[in-house]
Amino acid sequence: MKVDWLVIRSQTISLRIDRRVPPILLSLAVVVVVAMVMNVGWGEYPISPLDILKTVLGLDTDNPDHIFVIHNLRLPRTLVAFMVGVALAISGTIFQGLTGNPLADPAFIGINSGASLAAVTVIVLFPSAPIYTLPLSAFAGALLMGGLIYWLVWNNASSPLLFILIGIGLDAIADAFTSLMITFGDIYSVTDALVWLAGSVYGRTWKQVFSLVPWLILFVPMALTLARHLNALNLGDDVAKGLGTRVEWQRGLLILVGVALVGASVATAGNISFIGLIAPHIGKQLVGPNHEGLIPTSALLGGIIVVIADLLGRSLFAPIEIPCGVVTAAIGAPYFLYLLISNRKKST
Repeated sequence: MKVDWLVIRSQTISLRIDRRVPPILLSLAVVVVVAMVMNVGWGEYPISPLDILKTVLGLDTDNPDHIFVIHNLRLPRTLVAFMVGVALAISGTIFQGLTGNPLADPAFIGINSGASLAAVTVIVLFPSAPIYTLPLSAFAGALLMGGLIYWLVWNNASSPLLFILIGIGLDAIADAFTSLMITFGDIYSVTDALVWLAGSVYGRTWKQVFSLVPWLILFVPMALTLARHLNALNLGDDVAKGLGTRVEWQRGLLILVGVALVGASVATAGNISFIGLIAPHIGKQLVGPNHEGLIPTSALLGGIIVVIADLLGRSLFAPIEIPCGVVTAAIGAPYFLYLLISNRKKST
C-alpha cells in the first residue's frame, strides 16, 4: 500500500508524517472535547453543555451551583483523567516501539508496579508527606524498574520475549512488596492506598492537576522529538546505527520519558491498566506505525479512553461509583486475549 507523506522541514525540526494524521488528530480533538463535556455535565446535578461552556469561560457568574460543581468537583477530575490517559498511551507506544512487541504495556512489564510500590510506600509510611512527593517517589520507582529491565535485557541478548518475561517477573516481585506494605501499614493509610491502587480519579482536585501538568509539559514534547529515533530503533540496532542513531543514548532517553510519564500518572490516579496497550494498537489502525504520527494519535486516544471510562464508572451503577481503572481492565482484558490469539495465528 502506497503511503502519502507530509514532510515538514525547518532549521530546527524535520517531520515526516502520513497525510492521514492531521485530519485524524483534528477529529480526535473534537471527540476529546465532547467526551470531557459529557463527563463534566453528567451526574446527580446535570449541567447542559452550553452552561458548561459559559461557566468555564467565566460568562455564567449568576449560578454559584454551576461554578462549584464544575470548577471544584468535575472539571479537575476530568482533566486528570485526560492527562493520565495521554501519559499512559505515550508510554505504551514507546515501550512497544522499543521492544518490537505489540503486547508491551507498562502495566505488564513491571513499570506500573514499580511506581505503585514507591507511591504506596510513601502513602503508608509517610501519610503527611506533601503532595509533590508522590509523583517524585513514583517516578523513582518506575525509573528503578525501567533501569533493571534495561540492564537485564539489553545488556544481554535482547528479544521481545525476554523483555516480557523479565517484566512479568519484576512485576510479581513489586506486587509482593506492595502487598507486604499494605499488610503491615496503618489501617487509615492502607485504606487510602487500596482505593488509590484500584485506579481512580475520584476526588482529584486542582492540586493533582497542577502537580501532573509539569511532567506532561516536559516529557510529552521529548517523546514527540524522539519519535524519529524510535522509528529507527524499531528496525533493530544495526539498522538504527546505520541511520546515524546513537542507539544506547536514544534508547535510554526514551526509557526515561516512558517511565517518567508512567510514574507521574500512577502517582496521580493509581494503577490504571491497559491504556498503554489499547491506544497504540488503535492508533496504528488509524495512522500506521510511523511514530511521528502514532505518538500524538495514541495520546489523544488514551485521553479519550480514560475520560469515557471515568464517565462509565460514574454512570453505569449510579450512585455507586466504579473506579475507571476497573472499567479499563474490563475493556482491556478481552482485547489483550484477542491480541494473544491474533499473534498466535500469525506465528503459526
